[in-house]
Order: sequence, then structure tokens, then C-alpha cells
Amino acid sequence: MSGPNGDPTIPIDEGIIDNEDEFSEEEYAAINTMLDQINSCLDDLEERNDSLNGKLHELLESNRQARQEFKVQLSSAIPPGVEQASPYKDSADTEEEKGAEGECEDKA
Repeated sequence: MSGPNGDPTIPIDEGIIDNEDEFSEEEYAAINTMLDQINSCLDDLEERNDSLNGKLHELLESNRQARQEFKVQLSSAIPPGVEQASPYKDSADTEEEKGAEGECEDKA
């Protein structure tokens, strides 16, 4: 018969840890040493991660400031009244304007 979770029933007299499965003090000491080494490595990784995260924030802030300075320089270099062309936009000709120009050329 199975238990409440559908697991097979384990007889009470059958222990989870027998005397044969017990660990000696040396084995516990070795396991503790390995866990200490793993913990030390994880601490080191966390420290490096924090350092890289800090450097990344410094770089982002530096780029923000450089971009702002470049924007100020660019806006002061353009004479007032002259519209600045954005490097992110296509040319001023729209598809409608291109189509209208083509119609005019066909009629000529």
C-alpha cells in the first residue's frame, strides 16, 4: 500500500540512516572544509559582481554626461533658425513627395 502522496510505504523498522551509513568525524571535517571553500568562492564571486556592477554604473553615467556635453556642443554649433537634421530620421522627402515628383517628371 502506498502513502498519502502515492509513495511506497517504508516499514518503521527500516531506518533511513543505519550504523553503516553514519559519517566519521574526519568525513564531517572534510565536508565542512569543502563547504568553507565553496562559501569562500561564492563570496569572491559576489565581490567581483558588485565591483563590475559599480564599474558599469560609472560607465553609464560617464556616457550620459558625454552624450549631454556632445548634445550641448552640437546645439551651440548650429546657427539659430537652422533646423537640425536628426541622424535617426530619413531624408525630408516622404513617399508622397517622391511619388508627386515622379508624376511631374512623367508629364514633362
